[in-house]
Amino acid sequence: MTTAAPGPRALAHPDREAIRLEAVLHALADPLRLKVVRELAACDGDVPCGFFGLPVTKSTTTHHFRVLRESGVIRQAYSGTAKMNALRRSDLDALFPGLLDSVLDAAEREDRRLAASGEPLTDA
Repeated sequence: MTTAAPGPRALAHPDREAIRLEAVLHALADPLRLKVVRELAACDGDVPCGFFGLPVTKSTTTHHFRVLRESGVIRQAYSGTAKMNALRRSDLDALFPGLLDSVLDAAEREDRRLAASGEPLTDA
């Protein structure tokens, strides 16, 4: 089951109990989506989609945010004309304790490892 706020511009989100591990892992497997999640984890409060400056077209950006929202990783809501984004940390931590912190920590360690080796960072 999914829930959405009332109104014509409401966005559907899975209820906590409908979030599935395989969907979360799929969403986190993409470097651009992982970049978004890492930046959301570092932010206090909601941020607009334009905050992230992804190096892809608007339609591709929309796709990435939709995958994150439909998997239950983020919550999106309109604020005026901006679509605001927040990490669903409490839901993810309740369902999969330690998963999000482990993924974020692993991404940080990978960045340091790649930087030390001179390889380009995968996190666009």
